[in-house]
Amino acid sequence: MHSLGLGGSDRSDLRHGSDFAGVLALLALLGALIAVLLGRDPLLFWNDDYELSILPVFADVARSWSEGHLPLLSPYSWVCSNLAGEFQYGTFSIFVNAAVVLIWKLPLTFPQQAAALSIVHLVPLALGGYFLARERKVAPPLAAMVGLVAATNGWVICWGATDWFGALGALTWLPWTWWGMERAGDPARSRWRFLWPAPFVYLLVTGGFPYTVLMLGLLVAWLSLRSVVQQRRLIALLPIAIGLSLGLGLSAPAWLALFDYLRGSAREVQESAAHFQWVVPIASLPGFVLPSWTVLWADFSTRLMPHSATEMTCGLVAPVVMIAALLRRGQELVRQSVWEVTLLLVLIIISMLPTTSVFRWSFRWLPFIHLVLAICAADAFPFLNSENGGMSWKKFSTRPSFAAFVIVFVLAVAARIFGADGPHGSQLAITLLLIAFVWFVIDLIPMTALHAWSPAGITFAALVGTYLVLPTNVGVPKYRLEQQLTRPAPLDPKRLYLSIYPAPEEAYRMGRKEGAIGQTIRLGSTSMWAALRFVNGYSPIRPAGVAREFDFAIHGEVPDWMSNYLLGWQAGPDGELARLGVDGVIVADELDAKPEPAEEWVLETWTDEGRIFYRRGAPFPTVRSVRWPEPELVNSGVRSRMDVHERTPAAAGFATAAIRNIDDSRNAVAADVEVADGGRPALIAFSRPFFRGYHASLGGQPLDVSSYRGLFPTVELRAGTAGRLSLVYRPWWLTSGCAIASIAAAAWLSGVLAAALSRRRS
Repeated sequence: MHSLGLGGSDRSDLRHGSDFAGVLALLALLGALIAVLLGRDPLLFWNDDYELSILPVFADVARSWSEGHLPLLSPYSWVCSNLAGEFQYGTFSIFVNAAVVLIWKLPLTFPQQAAALSIVHLVPLALGGYFLARERKVAPPLAAMVGLVAATNGWVICWGATDWFGALGALTWLPWTWWGMERAGDPARSRWRFLWPAPFVYLLVTGGFPYTVLMLGLLVAWLSLRSVVQQRRLIALLPIAIGLSLGLGLSAPAWLALFDYLRGSAREVQESAAHFQWVVPIASLPGFVLPSWTVLWADFSTRLMPHSATEMTCGLVAPVVMIAALLRRGQELVRQSVWEVTLLLVLIIISMLPTTSVFRWSFRWLPFIHLVLAICAADAFPFLNSENGGMSWKKFSTRPSFAAFVIVFVLAVAARIFGADGPHGSQLAITLLLIAFVWFVIDLIPMTALHAWSPAGITFAALVGTYLVLPTNVGVPKYRLEQQLTRPAPLDPKRLYLSIYPAPEEAYRMGRKEGAIGQTIRLGSTSMWAALRFVNGYSPIRPAGVAREFDFAIHGEVPDWMSNYLLGWQAGPDGELARLGVDGVIVADELDAKPEPAEEWVLETWTDEGRIFYRRGAPFPTVRSVRWPEPELVNSGVRSRMDVHERTPAAAGFATAAIRNIDDSRNAVAADVEVADGGRPALIAFSRPFFRGYHASLGGQPLDVSSYRGLFPTVELRAGTAGRLSLVYRPWWLTSGCAIASIAAAAWLSGVLAAALSRRRS
């Protein structure tokens, strides 16, 4: 079977020229495809999340490493402060962090940084698909086709590489993990074969995409079941299980952080309607062959909207070969590749089912489907080629190239009849028909090498043709963000800002807002570029208490009712904003609001984007002695009505402590404090978002850390206390995760050393 492990002769293939040629051809095709797409649209990789979230956060990650700090927290956004808890930024991935540090040392513009970041991941993704296919005894030309589909399928190009970087950061290592698992499950290999999958499991889990962890679970279950059935013994599970355990151990800090901050986050509780968004409709399946196939999909607002199947693009060859092989020699194909075909069917079915929480939007299974489909097609090619030979019409009519022409033609006619052709249907159908015709002509040429490489070449041509006809941006917004966002002007880095602006995807996307934007209002997490302190931030999970308390949306805006409440009711000297330390308010020009009372605020600057208000007096220090134990206005929960806010009598205040020499860094803060003798205790407030995991000490003695309604940390000091007060972020998942990772790393390195010594002795 194609799915069985390799014999000894195939293990030396890397030394053969065929693999060198295969890798070289794959990289050439990948480079050419990216060059064509960038030539058409230099902003290909510069969309939505990349603009408001990924690029500014990675600028701060690079800054953090240059400062000598692990990028656990960011001081430049309260909503998106916990970078590790957000998960999508690959905080614990060596590969992601190395790529970020190196790319940010180059003099690149924002779109160029985005392109470099994606390309650095697309290359190993393509190579992973190639070597996975080679591990399964697929010839180099077909392996190149698999690698090309793995890295440039429609979902990766339309979403992973151009919008949701966390998906690409993790998907890059899915084929490599599969490759390592195949080796671990191969009984013909040495007893140390369990070492292969561990580093790739680590890279996959830390890459930053929970959905890929789910894919890993399904892959491991499938491989384990296959190994037990084929080898007829339970011990066959052991190498795969050990490799998986080592990889999970290495990545422990990442998944422990996700579990900890997912609990109680905004992503944990969602409307039931969200479970049905971006579920793959069964009517869209022809899109694997004809991506212009347009049917109704449920979008981000759960609206059924006409949507072409661009993300189902996989280069024509793979789906056509599978269809032709199943129609002509289906029983033999299923008997030979029953495990792979079953996995493909299971994945397609799962992609049509609703999901929830961090696993919502079932169409995210598509990149895994594309990879398995390409593998199945590579396995199916021998069944079709065995029918070829001679020059008769019957022989030529059984070729995949002929099947491609017929299938595309039939689907184009069906799309026209059923109204599924979409705005670009005719143009794409003609393009793919021409490509299929060229493929058929190539088959007529009596050149074996040309026939061998034609699947990879036709896949490349179909991908290029599809992406030149269909928009690769499937509806996500683009914003005109310019390089001057790396400069703080007209804002003051010493102040903490709350920015009030409408939903960016509605108000500021290209086509609705002309000219550069963001220099004043700083959408999403873009404040991180210039190291400006903002409450706002881009966060899908929103683990910070302030994100839930103030009802921040994913893109960093607050709803109108909340902005009216904060500016009208909580902007005074004893209001919520003052207690957070907010001493700057930005109101977008589209909104008619200002902070009250007027005597507390001064209009500092009015730009073409909005108004900048400063609280009178000097900026708040980041460590303060406060006299209040609870707010004058108690917020009993985020609601859509204002009447939930009721006045309560203020309790007795705390004493005032003297605070000097504040040293505020990324993951810790320290200050000299002194509380008078014989009086009341003092309450020290830290102007940074609260997360579980802060530890306080004074003179080496631990202190209890509490919080003001989950918004920011507070520490109570007894009367007469004096010394150096320290607050350090050291959560349990970091200490426990690092301990587990250290043990796993020691075990893996010991295994590698033992395997090397064993091989040397033999």
